[in-house]
Amino acid sequence: MMSFYSHGKLLLTGEYLVLKGANALAVPCKMGQTLYYSPSKSQILVWKSFDSLNNLWFEAQFKLDSFELISTSDPSIWKRLVKILMASIEMNSTFLQKGGLVETHLEFDRSWGLGSSSTLISNIALWANINPYLLLEQSFGGSGYDVACAQANGPLLYIRNEFNPIIKPIQLNFPFCENLFFVHLNKKKDSQKAVASFNSNKVDSLMIEKINSLTNLIINSSSQYEFNSHLKTHESIMGSLLNQSTVQEIYFSDFEGAVKSLGAWGGDFILASGDTNSPRYFKNKGFHTIIPYKEMVL
Repeated sequence: MMSFYSHGKLLLTGEYLVLKGANALAVPCKMGQTLYYSPSKSQILVWKSFDSLNNLWFEAQFKLDSFELISTSDPSIWKRLVKILMASIEMNSTFLQKGGLVETHLEFDRSWGLGSSSTLISNIALWANINPYLLLEQSFGGSGYDVACAQANGPLLYIRNEFNPIIKPIQLNFPFCENLFFVHLNKKKDSQKAVASFNSNKVDSLMIEKINSLTNLIINSSSQYEFNSHLKTHESIMGSLLNQSTVQEIYFSDFEGAVKSLGAWGGDFILASGDTNSPRYFKNKGFHTIIPYKEMVL
């Protein structure tokens, strides 16, 4: 049996603008996804995907020689899976010549937006021994920061560069990290749709420079006051660009601290910079998935 593991991801700065070459601060998560492959002499591949509670949420059986479908629990997911596998075979003709059983196991809730797709792309790329960024481009699309996080050992600065991105490992030594929390908004955001609807024509070099500067200031914040100020400035710039109110303005205007959207605005996790009483505040607002920084970030 072969096994492959990839980490989940969160994008702390540079959302959307990472597509235009901005420096993006990204962190791999302690939770991820494992892919197991047990080959057989058969030309039939059985695929089973399990969620974080070990419940089977997707399965399919198909013939490898023709990709003829035998059975599946979800035809739309099956079509996306086939697209990924066929692209992988195009990049490596020796890949997937034997059938068998594939199992994928998630460590985080599928609705959290931590990278069920990117960890799958990363694991399949490892399995097929191919460029994960090229595979991403030919399947889901996106900037690739999530694929970079999948095999990272810690926080990183990500700069998009075709299929060979510039990845710089960094240290985040926030002395106030016990006051940082990731809060789920009880909504799932479709990153592909968000990226597709983003009007990149509004982005100019000055805006990229501002975000790059803020990213650097956030990384090097020595006090929580500085950190919160930079987060709010970043949110303000992105809000103007997207013509949207910030998540703090919409939901948490009375929060004594800073709240920042992560990744595609409008869903999944936010970063809250407050104090040790912050979890109680968010629970009182109806948000019960609250993960401390140290428990989330690898």
